[in-house]
Amino acid sequence: MPDPVIYFRSRLVEQQELAAATEHFRVVTQRTHVRPGELVIPRYSALPENRELCLDIVELGAVPINTYRQHCYVADVRNWYYDLADITPRTWFALDQIPANGGPFILKGATNSRKFLWDSHMFAKDKRAAGEVFMRLAQDSHIGVQPIYVRQYVPLHNLTTGLNGLPVSEEYRFMVLDGQVVASGFYWTSHVDELDRTYSSDAVPLEFIQKVIDRVSRHIRFWVFDVARTAGGGWMVIELNDGAQSGLSEIDPRAFYERLAKMLTP
Repeated sequence: MPDPVIYFRSRLVEQQELAAATEHFRVVTQRTHVRPGELVIPRYSALPENRELCLDIVELGAVPINTYRQHCYVADVRNWYYDLADITPRTWFALDQIPANGGPFILKGATNSRKFLWDSHMFAKDKRAAGEVFMRLAQDSHIGVQPIYVRQYVPLHNLTTGLNGLPVSEEYRFMVLDGQVVASGFYWTSHVDELDRTYSSDAVPLEFIQKVIDRVSRHIRFWVFDVARTAGGGWMVIELNDGAQSGLSEIDPRAFYERLAKMLTP
């Protein structure tokens, strides 16, 4: 099995996570320091040019933990939506496809959203409002270069309300490697201090977690999914991401890197 190495883009990583990774892995901050034969795990360094990064890693004689094709699967909702259509919000891939009398909706790019501008760049009460939000996103320097999709707004178990009306829900992040959960935790790091109690990912039924893993893991090795409790008490997948690029949310960095190292080392 190849020796794993963590490749950080140092200006984006928190020092606590960098220290935790260094306890269990060789860590580099330049791709040219990757050694032949190593398994490269990018952290905050897989974007913006993932294809270029994968080609460079291979040119150095190493192996990326996710291929470019695997990365693309989770980087665009269109690629994974149909695998999870029954357990994720209904999605339309063109503005003119949404029902005239439908709504409310949320709008996002294929990969990213402007959730912290919730009431102007994400939430739309009806189709007319969706057109207005679409135009704002199209003019956004980050989202405008991505395809813009429309998703049905599904009320979730709301815990508090953030800036610009952002609903902060009971939501959890699961990091997955080779079909097994590496670690999980509460999603909303930015609002955890506002809550009157702690929330544990143990609340998510194991059967639901396994259903998601079974459907997705055949497409990508190292990935992340976010799952939320609905207002009606059910569970829904909110997003998938590349494990190379996703933040840890409330996952303990030391526990994450210790477990990841054990899974990658025979």
